[in-house]
Parts: sequence; C-alpha cells; structure tokens
Amino acid sequence: MRIVLIGMSHRTAPVEIRERLQIACGDGGPALAELLGIPEVREALVLSTCNRVEVLARVADGEAAVEQLKGFIYRQGNLAAAELERCLYVHRDREAVRHLFRVAASLDSLVMGEPQILGQVKEAYRRAADQRATGVLLNRLVHYAFRTAKRVRTETGIAGNAVSVGYAAVELAKKIFGGLQGKTILLIGAGEMSELAARHLLRQGVGRILIANRTIARAEAMAAEFQGTPVPFERFPEALPDVDIVIASTGAPGYVVTAEMVAVALRRRRNRLLFLIDIAVPRDIDPAAGEIDNVFLYNIDNLQEVVDANRETRRAEAQKAEAIVAEEVAVFEAWFNSLAVVPTIVALREKIEGIVRGELEKSAHWLAEFPEEERSRIEGVVDAVVNKILHDPITGLKEESREKDELPYVAAVRRLFKL
Repeated sequence: MRIVLIGMSHRTAPVEIRERLQIACGDGGPALAELLGIPEVREALVLSTCNRVEVLARVADGEAAVEQLKGFIYRQGNLAAAELERCLYVHRDREAVRHLFRVAASLDSLVMGEPQILGQVKEAYRRAADQRATGVLLNRLVHYAFRTAKRVRTETGIAGNAVSVGYAAVELAKKIFGGLQGKTILLIGAGEMSELAARHLLRQGVGRILIANRTIARAEAMAAEFQGTPVPFERFPEALPDVDIVIASTGAPGYVVTAEMVAVALRRRRNRLLFLIDIAVPRDIDPAAGEIDNVFLYNIDNLQEVVDANRETRRAEAQKAEAIVAEEVAVFEAWFNSLAVVPTIVALREKIEGIVRGELEKSAHWLAEFPEEERSRIEGVVDAVVNKILHDPITGLKEESREKDELPYVAAVRRLFKL
C-alpha cells in the first residue's frame, strides 16, 4: 500500500517530550506544508492531541519515506535522534491502517472509550482536506476509520464505562484528600476538559469552584452553569492562597502557573498543602513548582493509575471492538487491492466491446435485411458471448487481488490483450 504512520503517544513518550512536538504540530498548518514538500510524500495528515502526535502519509517509497518523516519529526520537535528513537513508533501498510482504526475508536487512548479522540481525528482530517493534503487513498482510509469508530461505539459497550481525563483528574484529587466536600478548587482554562472536570466536581460536593480563563465571558458562562465564581485570568495568582486544588487545562504554549507564583501563594497560606493537577499538553504548570515544600504536582501521565481502575470492566467490550477493527481492516484491504485490477478490468471490457461494435458496424449492410426483433436477438447473443468470454479472466483478476498477488496477472492480461 505504501502507507506509513509514524508518531509518539502517551504509551511511548513522557509528557516533556510530547509537548515539544505538540507545540510544533498543534494546528497542523505549517507542519502539513512542510510534509507535502517531502519528495516521497504524496498525501499526508497530522494528528496532534495532548496524548499523541502522529503523521499518516501515502508515500512513493516506504523505507526512504520513513527516514524523511523521522527527519521531519526531529526538526518539528527539536528532538535529538537518540531521544526520538526511544519514543517513536512506525507502522506500515496493514499495521498503519489498523493503528489508525484503533486510535479513532479510542482503543489506544489513555482513557479507552472516551469520545474526544474521534472529534480530534475528524478535525485533523478537515485541516488536511482544506489544504488539499489528502487524495483518493487517505480520503477513503479516514472515512473507513470513522465508520470503524461508529461501529465500535454502537455495537459494543466500550463507551459505557469510559472515564474522561477530567474525571480522572477529579478522582485523583479525591484520592489525595479522601473526599472533596467543602474544598475550594481553581480551574484554569474553560475548555472541554475543564468542563468535564467541573461536572464531576459538583457531584463530589466541593465547596467552591473558581474558574479562570483568558476570555472572561467564557469563564462567566461556565461559572453560571456550574455554580462557580469567574476569576479574571490575570488575577488568578491572587486566588492561589485560598484554594486547595488547582486543575490546569489551557491551550497556552508555555507555563501559565510559575514556580514563583506558587512560592508566593505558599507563604501567604502559611505552608498549608497545595495540590496542583496539570492535564494540559503542553504543560501549564512549571515542573519546578513541584519541588517546593508542601506542594504536590501531578501531570497527565500520573492519571494512568486512575484510568487503570476501570480497565477490567471494559476488557470484554474491548475484545469485541478489536474484532470490529479487524473486520474493517480486511474490508479496506479488499478495496485497496481492487484498485490495481479495476483499470485493467475496465480496459479489457472496453477492448472486447470495442471489437464487437466494430464488427457489428461492418456487418450493418446485411444485418439491415433482418427485422428489428431479429437484429436485437443477434446483438443479445453477441453480448452474452462477450460476457461469458470475459467472466473467467475478470473473476480471476478479482480473486488474485484478494490474495494480494495480482500484479503478475494484471501484467499478463495487459500484455496478451495489448491494453
């Protein structure tokens, strides 16, 4: 197929490496432009989320393309070859298709069954399509991925027991304190993750929810929905001395909570414990803040234990989902393998039918002596003979395409019939 998928995820790379690549590839625009400039790349798509950065490409030469794509990732993330090789995975052809389908169906997510990843794959595809970075192959492949995800969601219960990253963050906070009743929480950022966290916080009976966002109108709207208090973004450091837990999830390219802010807050709160949970990639909270006495800092990679707690309940459903993925990979492979034989089948039929039409035209003078009904019968017999002659070679080509060894047969047919 010459499909290559190369990337890193929460399974292979720590957050400090993922965030460097995520910053470079976040909006997909410049990265896509550079990808399409690689000689071996014919079509491309960049998927960039808080837990993974992946490049999917149709390429002219698989091995040459892999090296070029590795070089692309080196440059984008400003990564040394040694640290990249430890984190990078490369999937080719069938395995690349399977990996994409599993990602879209949330089988490879930090939180198996979560719905956000499908929206992120759709957004990545929209950006690539807008820049005309995809063609026949990737367009069909991505739509098969969407279909696979829909089947997994509707035919299995994998989403029924899923938890979001926001939920996992709240569960971690609850584990820290043993309960959140009466606690004051500061949410920094008012996006989807913060909104999911707010829903779970309310169910846990927290005392106060403070919400800081760069767009104050969004903070006010979210505060109204979740019985919280909006805080102007530039003033959230003033709130730090009064809160028990900070959950940060913004789209900022750098730290929004610095170690200095936390140190100042600790002095004002007389060294009472402060828990910081950073679920953003790139990270929102300076890791140096976690070195301060009485400050406990957790990032998105620390949520794995919470996520693992309900993994067993989803194992049986995951097996059903994997079976669906395998079915859809086989269907896509059959479609792809038919691409090589379809032009030959069409050309063969056109050649034979062209010969028949030519001979009928040559015989038009004596066919005209027959009544209309008889001429139609003669033409029907000729069409039936053509179909019977073509049946075996066309069927054989289709069968060989399913066996993935059609090229010698295609070459023989094209040569024998001078197509």
